[in-house]
Amino acid sequence: MLLRKWIDRRIEDYQSDLLQKYCDEVESMYIKMRGWRHDYHNHIQALQASMALGKYDEVNAYLRQLNDDLTQVDTTIKTGRVMVDAILNGKMNIAAQNHILVNAKARIPEGTPVTDVDLCAVIGNLLDNAIEENKRLPEEGRFIRIYIGRKNTQLYLAFTNAAGKKREKDRDRFLSAKGARHGLGLARVESLVKKYGGLFSVDSEDGGFTAEILIPLRLQISSQSIDQSTFS
Repeated sequence: MLLRKWIDRRIEDYQSDLLQKYCDEVESMYIKMRGWRHDYHNHIQALQASMALGKYDEVNAYLRQLNDDLTQVDTTIKTGRVMVDAILNGKMNIAAQNHILVNAKARIPEGTPVTDVDLCAVIGNLLDNAIEENKRLPEEGRFIRIYIGRKNTQLYLAFTNAAGKKREKDRDRFLSAKGARHGLGLARVESLVKKYGGLFSVDSEDGGFTAEILIPLRLQISSQSIDQSTFS
């Protein structure tokens, strides 16, 4: 009983720290957006002045710079859920700051039973682990691949990242150089996936680590389908 309470408290403390970090990351994104909007009028005045003087090359260069700046601030991934967009784009921003190449395709399908809070916890834990693993590698070999979408009647999530040597297993769990917090993160993901009747698997090979999740969707049967099955 005491051991169970201690484990629950550690997981609760870990998740509290994690959620606070997520909030800080999202707030940082919004501060950048507000800063760009604040400067909007100054940018317009600078462009108008250059246009009046016929300095069109300067205008084009200025517009390219503004476009690059806006691309860094604008939402890169739109999944259909605002909170998931925030956590995904926040983590991708951190990955970019650490020179990690990210390839992402994500869309939350209809019928997904997982709450925004649980989805953010799952995605945040897996991406935190992926970023930390990449940071230990040379910059030219860093990468993360993200896929979130529908696979038949399942919500499917796959996260693959560059890694060092293949990890060893201890009682069906991978040992990690990162320590206990990494283990708590994967354990938390597994518990959340099981909460929705899903499957969670991880695979470690030399040079790569992959986590995959399958969670049943809540599919709605149309009235037309019901009528056809009834009279067939």
